[in-house]
Amino acid sequence: MIYSNYAFKVPQEKMVRVITDTDAKNEADDQFAIVQALLSPKFDNVGLIAAHFGVGVHPDSMERSYRELEVIMDKLGFEKDILYHGAPNPLPAPNVPVDSEGARLIMEEAMKDDVRPLYITFMGPLTDIASAYLMEPRIAERVTVIWIGGGRYPAGGPEFNLGNDIHAANVVFSSPMKVWQVPKNVYEMMPVSLAELEYKVRPHGEIGRYLFDQLVEHSMEEIPRKSAFRTGETWVLGDSPAVGLILYEHRFEFDWVKAPLITQDMAYVHTGLNRPIRVYQKIDSRLILEDLYAKLALFAQKQKK
Repeated sequence: MIYSNYAFKVPQEKMVRVITDTDAKNEADDQFAIVQALLSPKFDNVGLIAAHFGVGVHPDSMERSYRELEVIMDKLGFEKDILYHGAPNPLPAPNVPVDSEGARLIMEEAMKDDVRPLYITFMGPLTDIASAYLMEPRIAERVTVIWIGGGRYPAGGPEFNLGNDIHAANVVFSSPMKVWQVPKNVYEMMPVSLAELEYKVRPHGEIGRYLFDQLVEHSMEEIPRKSAFRTGETWVLGDSPAVGLILYEHRFEFDWVKAPLITQDMAYVHTGLNRPIRVYQKIDSRLILEDLYAKLALFAQKQKK
């Protein structure tokens, strides 16, 4: 799916294929990144995969993500034919895949005879790409994985997306796949104020109102209210760098780091055995946010005509 209702055109050689894998109902920031991806004319959005966000609190967390993707597509007025169910749970053991529609989509798309690069963004756990790779190792040379997750380097430490499937992260990190990692200290470089979002997002159509209102509703739930991470007037759109790095690669803002082994307490062990991955140290929040605001405004404007 390509949305291209803009006064500018993207050159054919700059077009990319994108699969978005998202634990969309876990929090309230995935929704912003999903919409930005769907409105980006450089992206041929070939699939949105609903990801689980653990099974301890919500055993049906993947299904909750899928239903949230349906809501987003309805608010945009887009067809739902690019929605797929991902794994309902983490890998049950090291190197044991979880078969799913999402994993099958990744395998199918990666093995296509298509010269356009395939980027797969992960805004939750890495379960679906780990499963796809374990079932079809040939995809490793044909994809670029962008992951929002993992603790700060060099030590690592607790981080939500990583904690929901440590086995999957180790599968991906020990593979030959191209990986761009945006760890916790970097994705938290996407702070926004609620006043900013009320002014720049909420006025722009049904989708803009939904994005803002669902974030405010989530922010009033018990856990976010008690968290020191939330201030009452600000939030972090931590998943949006996954989209931003495809729009603009930030070529001088990452280090090459040999992928670590990850322990069960989410610490990084630097064995030196894995191949290097990109670990981002900085992102341009201004570029990412202003692009989102502009695309929402233009989309709502053209919907009215």
